[in-house]
Amino acid sequence: MQEEQLSKEELLLEIEKLRQEVENLKREKTDLEILLETTSLHSDSVEAELHDKALEAVREGEAKLAQFLEAIPVGVAVLDATGKPYYANRAAVQLLGKGVVPSITVYKIPDIYQLYVANSPHLYPVEELPISRALNGETSMADDIEVHQGDLIIPLESRGTPIFDSNGKVIYAISVFQDISDRKKAEAERQRFTNELFELNLNLEKALDAELELTDAYGRFVPHQFLYFLGYESIVDVKLGDQVQQEMSVLFADIRDFTSLSETLTPEENFKFINAYLSRMEPAITENNGFIDKYIGDAIMALFNGEADGAVQSGISMLQTLADYNQQRQNSGYVPIKIGVGINTGTLMLGTVGGQNRMDSTVISDAVNLASRIEGLTKEYGVQMLISNQTFSRLHNPADYSIRIVDQVKVKGKSEFVTVYEVFDSDPPEVREGKLGTLKRYEEAMLLYHQKSVREAGKLFEECLQKNPEDRVSQIYLKRCRDWRSLLKDF
Repeated sequence: MQEEQLSKEELLLEIEKLRQEVENLKREKTDLEILLETTSLHSDSVEAELHDKALEAVREGEAKLAQFLEAIPVGVAVLDATGKPYYANRAAVQLLGKGVVPSITVYKIPDIYQLYVANSPHLYPVEELPISRALNGETSMADDIEVHQGDLIIPLESRGTPIFDSNGKVIYAISVFQDISDRKKAEAERQRFTNELFELNLNLEKALDAELELTDAYGRFVPHQFLYFLGYESIVDVKLGDQVQQEMSVLFADIRDFTSLSETLTPEENFKFINAYLSRMEPAITENNGFIDKYIGDAIMALFNGEADGAVQSGISMLQTLADYNQQRQNSGYVPIKIGVGINTGTLMLGTVGGQNRMDSTVISDAVNLASRIEGLTKEYGVQMLISNQTFSRLHNPADYSIRIVDQVKVKGKSEFVTVYEVFDSDPPEVREGKLGTLKRYEEAMLLYHQKSVREAGKLFEECLQKNPEDRVSQIYLKRCRDWRSLLKDF
């Protein structure tokens, strides 16, 4: 029969009550002994009367203590100073399976009462039992004791307390213990729940990691920034037809004469070359707050949100990176490559297109088409990088860059003329210095040209070329001026 289980605080309170009762009994006994000593000078009748009263008081105290011990709902066992069992209350007998066995000593207690270390086949070490430690004057507690009664196993929590005489010598050792089956079951249930919760969290973390891996993997095909603009965190949330309008700068970069170059390479060499080139260009874009929307063969299309400076700085960085790459190629015996960079800024639509079984992210806008066509103009004007007037006007401070106007052109599919500018920060040092040194004269020549003063403009372009013979744009305009003058002569 399982007794009511007490909390640790309640158990300690019961032990304190027990200690008080024992101390009171000791004091009563001492008082009676003193009284008997003081009566030694009285008559035999008086002494006998006092002796009887003293014995009666002792018996009443013992009966009161026994009544108290039998009433408490926890087991109480007492050893005398020699380590022999002295007393066990009713609850102790039920828990231990037997009462006092006076013929044994403390060393036999684990074997006689079948006390084991919890969850093991080993008898509990006698020196670790709280009641044994109490004989040594220690107060201790243990909750890893099990009583084996045949097939029944009862887990116990036990506390040992020493009782001292007036000289500080241990005269009794008291052990108070109770069945903690319910507590152990609750702890096991809590541990099981904790393990299940841990496993659930672990599975959840694995699922989240798998989703992140999936998103990262898809991020190599659909940029994370694209998902961000659409308002999603995961690729699995994207739906066909999702779209958003955004003002962005669009950068196109393309390798010059790639077809001729690729014809000299095997398919494997082509892929190695393309990946070597593209892997070097990517950081120049991402480090300037851009992202690659797509690769179109050897061409790169990148998008930049916010100010146009990120796109322009990215283009400069790409061309500077290309110069270092070309040096490595030349050192390895390969021919250098050239690229053109075109940038435009405007409103565009980002979204998903396709069908139920195959869809792709894309950008649709005249701004995108114009950026591609501006990149194509770099070949015509013999420059590395051109930007539109829309990009130029959105630069935070155009004076931070080496820029000059190139032309007003009417590109295919556009009815209005578009002003394009050359950004030549990444030109070879001697070419860049030549353009900077003739910039004022060049701008005057361009102004005169557009005012149709071709003779004066031509002279200034000639002066530019004298100081900077590699200036392809000045060469083009000088030819235009001469052609125009020849045309006027014919009339």
